[in-house]
Amino acid sequence: MPEVPLSTVLREWGRLGCIGFGGPPAHVALLRELCVERRRWIDDETFTDANAACGLLPGPASTQLAIFCAHRVAGLRGAVVGGLAFIVPGLLLLIGLIAVSLQDAPPDWVRGVSAAAGGAVVAVVLDAAWGLARGSVAGLRGAALARGIAYVAVAAVATVVVGPWVVLVLLGCGLVELTWRRGLAGGGAASVALPGLAALAVTTGAGALPALAWTALKVGALSYGGGFVIVPLMQADAVDAYGWMTDAEFLNAVAIGQLTPGPVVQTVAGVGYAAAGVGGALFAAAVAFAPSFLAVALGGARFERLRGNASARAFLDGAGPAAIGAILGAGVPLAGALEEPWQWAVAAAAAIGLLVLRQGVVRVLLGAAAVGAVLGLAGGPLPAL
Repeated sequence: MPEVPLSTVLREWGRLGCIGFGGPPAHVALLRELCVERRRWIDDETFTDANAACGLLPGPASTQLAIFCAHRVAGLRGAVVGGLAFIVPGLLLLIGLIAVSLQDAPPDWVRGVSAAAGGAVVAVVLDAAWGLARGSVAGLRGAALARGIAYVAVAAVATVVVGPWVVLVLLGCGLVELTWRRGLAGGGAASVALPGLAALAVTTGAGALPALAWTALKVGALSYGGGFVIVPLMQADAVDAYGWMTDAEFLNAVAIGQLTPGPVVQTVAGVGYAAAGVGGALFAAAVAFAPSFLAVALGGARFERLRGNASARAFLDGAGPAAIGAILGAGVPLAGALEEPWQWAVAAAAAIGLLVLRQGVVRVLLGAAAVGAVLGLAGGPLPAL
């Protein structure tokens, strides 16, 4: 294992945290360029196996990969320093933008940016689901394809109907697929230790923090599929169950999460801010990211082996399509939050940009934000506060 100074880890992983726009694909590419190609700290096979293993874990895969790489080059202290350096820059920017957008009387141009970005987010969510489906369900055949479609449909409906409990549907679909595979293999009843399964107890108590902890835990430890699957998990709690945010405010938080660098999961800090201010934002982020640090600290040396684990692969083959369904289902209430006709026009333009012209998410959201700012400054119609 190379012995890299902590100062180097802080500088390099902090740089990635500042320029890591574009979500997990960009993060993986940046980490590979740093650790494999430029510095040669990690060989290509180890990096590829670690990336695949992180994809089999619940929670933010690219964040786990960043922590793993830092652990690989500088040990446990490196994992902590590198992970925090990767997360904190975007997190602080996100909290600042959320604070501006959630103030009692934001300027009209800020309201316009929020409304337009919210419209574009509907298209971004659908594009994410489509992209995941092409790489997951589309590759299945026969009975496996039928089960995959069923998992997608069940999770989509569950997201709309029983939002706060959609995480149980994701876990259930994974267990169904695992049981099916074990049955075909003659292995009898399924038995597998799933990370976070023991945490399935809804916390209650006075104040927002217990509920916020449960929301953040679902996002960081029980979200299978990564990326946009956190949207339905957060929305059901933040908007419907606890009323920390309106639909429009939640849309804006998701848009800001896409516009800032770093992992998408840090969007949960926006929910935390709405629930309990700056302290709530930091608390939610700490709960959401803690499982990633623990996973690497406790099992980083065995990450590569997870790729070949048949039980883990079978579970993800059920939970993965269900996560896609949850993302599709999240599009329904997100679209329902659009109040002005021009927001629908922005959503349609964003869909064309993403699905037809194949423009990047950040570029599309910035374009929508510019349109909203102009409308706000021109005195155009804006959604109610």
